[in-house]
Amino acid sequence: MSRQVFAYILHKNGKADDTALELAAAARRLDANAEVTAVVVGAGPDLDKVAGEVAAVYKAVWKIDNAALAYPVADVVRKALVHILPKGAVVLVPHEHFGLDLAPGLSIKLDAAYVADALDFAGMDGDSLTVVRQEFSGMVSTHVACDLASGAVITLRPGAFQPDETPAAGGTVTDKSGDAGDLSVGRRYLETVAAEVGDVDITKSEILVSVGRGIEEQDNLEIVKDLAKAMGADLSCSRPIVDAKWLEKSRQVGTSGQTVSPKVYLACGISGSFQHMGGIKGAPFIIAINKNPKAPIFQVADVGVVANILEFLPELTEAIEGAK
Repeated sequence: MSRQVFAYILHKNGKADDTALELAAAARRLDANAEVTAVVVGAGPDLDKVAGEVAAVYKAVWKIDNAALAYPVADVVRKALVHILPKGAVVLVPHEHFGLDLAPGLSIKLDAAYVADALDFAGMDGDSLTVVRQEFSGMVSTHVACDLASGAVITLRPGAFQPDETPAAGGTVTDKSGDAGDLSVGRRYLETVAAEVGDVDITKSEILVSVGRGIEEQDNLEIVKDLAKAMGADLSCSRPIVDAKWLEKSRQVGTSGQTVSPKVYLACGISGSFQHMGGIKGAPFIIAINKNPKAPIFQVADVGVVANILEFLPELTEAIEGAK
């Protein structure tokens, strides 16, 4: 019998998140013969749009339409999923802020195994799945054995799996709203407070030059600013630069900052933690410059340069200016 695998689909404003395609690829990587079903929850006509979009990739889509799910609250979504998911199911969830809220408690409710922040699957032996994770800020890769006999909830790092856009043979959408049960909980959604936009809205930038702790000192930021100017790019940064108050919060890329989707992303002295990479969407062309050849960002970069940015960036700026 084929293993039942479910992919929890994030969506916003009637459009599925980029991770929907990544989860499809991960499911096939886990088990090529698995029966993969996408699960979309929400309320209103936007949910139907998402379900239709997802059905182009997944052969089976389950939707739960309920007013209590108009804004995703993990407690509410968890109650709904517990009612519809079969015993022994393997549930794949994006490893981002909502997934981190949803997944641990879901595994407990389902009495299933839990593995967080998976980067890859290294093989299956019976019901034992080998999951690849990273430790010590990405410096060490570990293999974790996950027993799927009673099911599992696994969160997957965004960007770790190459998106699978293989079209399905006409995916079928099944309405599971009636099976969701009572969705009343103690926690409820109040409002969304939008972050202030600074002098530059990096969420709309096509080219970003982003700087991390490798810049070492605030005075050295001028090197990166000169490069951004030469490239016609906007300046962004990782969290340590904001924590040091060297740049404003509106320029931070990451799960606790802005989500960006540029065409080109030049990362200077950025290690590439999942918190930072989680803020980059849309598969941009990524260029990474870091003096540490084992920096995690090199695993996702299209072009990697092992160099000290304090020495390399001025030369790069000069070369670009010369080419003009």
